[in-house]
Amino acid sequence: MLNFDVSYAITRRLSGTTLARARERITAALQAEGFGVLTEIDLQATLEKKIGAHVAPYVILGACNPHLAHQAITHEPAVGLLLPCNVVVAQDGDEIVLSAVAPKAMFAALPDATKLASVAEDADGRLRRAIANA
Repeated sequence: MLNFDVSYAITRRLSGTTLARARERITAALQAEGFGVLTEIDLQATLEKKIGAHVAPYVILGACNPHLAHQAITHEPAVGLLLPCNVVVAQDGDEIVLSAVAPKAMFAALPDATKLASVAEDADGRLRRAIANA
C-alpha cells in the first residue's frame, strides 16, 4: 500500500475508477480552483525506460495558479524553487490515490514564512477543495 498519509500532503483515495478518469477529475477540479496543469511526469514510463524498474502507474502533475504564483514570487523571488504545486495520481491496488503537496507545509521551509502565510493559506484551501471535489 502506498503511504501518502504524511504531514506535507493532502490525500484522498478513490475506488471504482481508473487512473485516466481520476486524472481527468483532478485536472477539472484544479481548473475550478484556478490551477492549470503545466507539466506531467509519467513516472511509471520514465522509470521503465531509464532504469528498467517496474512500478504501478504513477503520474505527477505540476499545477500552477498564476495569481498565487505571482503573489508568491513578488514577496519571495526564490519561492519558484517550490513551484509548481505537485499533484500525484497513482494506482494503489484497486484504488487511485490523489495527493497534493500541502502549501502551508511546503512554505514552512522558508526563512520568513510569515511573508507568504496568506498565499500559502489560499493555495492550501484551493488544493484541499480540488482533492475533495475530484
